[in-house]
Amino acid sequence: MKKVLLEVCCGSADDVIEAHKANADRVELNSDLFHGGLTPTLGELIVAKRETGMKIMTIVRPREGGFCYTDAEFATAIEDAKLLLAHGADGLVFGFLHQDGTLDAERTRTLAELAQAAGKETVFHRAIDVVPDWRSALDTLISLGITRVLTSGQEPDVSQATDTVREMIQYADGRIQILPGAGITARNMDRVIAETGCGQIHLAAHRQMEDASVRNNRAIYYGGCLYPAEDRFGIIDAGYIAGMTARLRG
Repeated sequence: MKKVLLEVCCGSADDVIEAHKANADRVELNSDLFHGGLTPTLGELIVAKRETGMKIMTIVRPREGGFCYTDAEFATAIEDAKLLLAHGADGLVFGFLHQDGTLDAERTRTLAELAQAAGKETVFHRAIDVVPDWRSALDTLISLGITRVLTSGQEPDVSQATDTVREMIQYADGRIQILPGAGITARNMDRVIAETGCGQIHLAAHRQMEDASVRNNRAIYYGGCLYPAEDRFGIIDAGYIAGMTARLRG
């Protein structure tokens, strides 16, 4: 198998540390993975960088629920981007759309220029998976000098869209990197790589941890109406991912 880079989607500094133990090549650092990933704290970035020295891409997403932001949210994204770059981020991950789902080139340009001025990479995230015309969106992103695009091929699971991802890679023709992600597992990884012809993949695999500190009163919940168990949380499964990295490098 050809050399394929493995990027791990992380939701905390601990996730990055575990991804580092698993020999991942690169991470994308977020907070709130339940909502698809939001901007991480500076503390998470600083600790993750200090403890691992890994290449860390940081998402800039001010809220859950879509990618067409208010003026205040976009201003927040700009300030977050500046701070993340100043504190060690190796690149920014972002996506901006208009209400009709088309790519917002001006807002994309603003974030791209911030990262480019700092000599850092840029990634347009899976907002690409809801645009009406991915070819037109790729053309715009190429013209803006975006480093790569994270995509599931406009399907919920990239393993269902390997033909589309291959088309994207062929259409990009080296002008922008295509990073397949969403639903990649140890079972389907080889097939996704073979069918898309990709040179890098993006995935997450968490194991469950327990925190017994809340068990004195099991009637209390701190989140929304889904009421998740308050005594559990997820962390990257280093052993599972290490098995995948070993196969990729074997």
